[in-house]
Amino acid sequence: MKKEFSLKEIIQTLRKVLPNDKPFIALHEPLFDGNEWTYVKECLDSGWVSSAGEFVERFEKQLIDYTGVKHAVAVVNGTAALHICLQVTGVTIGDEVLIPALTFIATANAVRYCGAIPHFLDSEETSLGLDPYKLEDYLGGISEQRPEGCFNKITGRRIKAVVPMHTFGHPVDMDPLIQLCHKYKLELIEDAAESIGSYYKGQHTGNMGRISISSFNGNKIVTTGGGGAILTNDESLASLARHLTTQAKLPHKWAFKHDMVGYNYRMPNINAALGCAQLEKLPEFIGKKRALALRYQDAFEKVEGVRIFKEASYARSNYWLNILILDEKYAAERDILLELTNGIGIMTRPAWNLMHKLSMYQKCPRMDLSIAESLERRILNIPSSAFL
Repeated sequence: MKKEFSLKEIIQTLRKVLPNDKPFIALHEPLFDGNEWTYVKECLDSGWVSSAGEFVERFEKQLIDYTGVKHAVAVVNGTAALHICLQVTGVTIGDEVLIPALTFIATANAVRYCGAIPHFLDSEETSLGLDPYKLEDYLGGISEQRPEGCFNKITGRRIKAVVPMHTFGHPVDMDPLIQLCHKYKLELIEDAAESIGSYYKGQHTGNMGRISISSFNGNKIVTTGGGGAILTNDESLASLARHLTTQAKLPHKWAFKHDMVGYNYRMPNINAALGCAQLEKLPEFIGKKRALALRYQDAFEKVEGVRIFKEASYARSNYWLNILILDEKYAAERDILLELTNGIGIMTRPAWNLMHKLSMYQKCPRMDLSIAESLERRILNIPSSAFL
């Protein structure tokens, strides 16, 4: 006999996976069970708590060792990191930057900080990230190549870069996107804010674009309280990024000499101290989160009308946030499910509002967004803390 869709069954299944002794289960909480207290106290005892200090360099070295990139620049948050990435790769006023419509608002905002225009792309079901094949067809129709680069035939503006975002930690299919960027002469900047510990065909995310970013906000797997990093294998870009994020100050024993308009974006030492302890525990965190994802997948395997999102065949995901996806015919039940779960102390949330639906971005160029619009209607994030 065919099973029927049941909100009650979905909630019961969540309860089976989650602990029963907690009145409230957050979406994602940090886990501090390593050297956090020791390193932060060492930082306080030394008096080096601002943007200079040994923990900043140590944190950057740990990021390099873990991700395999050649250069890391620690900054105050992921949005600042993305702003600098766009700037050092030549995005400027009036350019268009291709970004997914299904993303956190920081991706679009960083584009606007440069005076550029977000151009919104559709997603695909396998990764929840931008669809490189649909993008190829789209660019074939709306763009033209000139000596100065790729141009939008409709708006007349240069299309300078594409920013894939690894949604909820799941890697975008990068190989066809890399080929597309070569063909259309686009800068490839990875928004890997959510994907530390995720791999695409055995390579850590953030290695495939010319430059990339990571985020260490309080809700990320590794947190520095607030923080981010610029990652690149390009020494010249790393040097420029480091210079810009330290107010473009020229080295000198006492003089304040600056040669560019820079930014006060460097990560404080006290935040980096926290991050160093967190990175030491990252392999353990990833193992726990992948185990939780597997428990969710097993529990929901036979539940009608809903599925737990699984990593693509080419990916090994950190499962930053686990994702419950309703079948299209049950999409109208999403908001009811959000009300019911949050009402009983199980924190859930929808995906972000699509960028083109926000008032400040409604007039920006966009392709057909039918898949992203469908995903937005059907996604719920469910509790994903490593200690669960």
